Amino acid sequence: MIKAVLVTLAVAAVAIVAVLAYAATMPDTFRVQRSASVKAAPEKIHPLIAGFDRWPEWSPYEHRDPQMKRTRSGPKIGKGAIYEWDGNNNVGKGRMEILDTSPGKIVIKLDFLRPFEASNTAIFTLEPASDGTRVTWAMEGPSQFIGKVMSVFIDMDKMVGKDFETGLASMKAAAEK
Repeated sequence: MIKAVLVTLAVAAVAIVAVLAYAATMPDTFRVQRSASVKAAPEKIHPLIAGFDRWPEWSPYEHRDPQMKRTRSGPKIGKGAIYEWDGNNNVGKGRMEILDTSPGKIVIKLDFLRPFEASNTAIFTLEPASDGTRVTWAMEGPSQFIGKVMSVFIDMDKMVGKDFETGLASMKAAAEK
């Protein structure tokens, strides 16, 4: 009986060490990216992204918590626009600030405060295409050790990528109407 318990503990310890060692080999940064073709000019799509007042039209995160508290400050659109939210476990708490808005690119500083702390960058690019605009939504940032351990069990690209795909589809519908 004692021998079986010791063997079980030893196997568990080896498994934990293996997971931690594997996680340590993961990249120090991450990037999640999705793109969509939108049958609209970049000038029609840009205001959907560069002003947080328009995000409810397309963002997949806006409708996950009907009681979510939202605060906007700074300019209504463009550099310096700030959006803060505080909601349930589906949305957490955080802050976004638009750092740059050029005609083909919007860069946003994205700080998550809850359920975990993280600072990332969201980048939207709008590239003219023969059928309208190619819109790319990317998020990148440092991958801390705890994030590396979590990525052994959870595929962040799939999880966040699905949200980006949903958001881009909604953005497409908003821009094409």
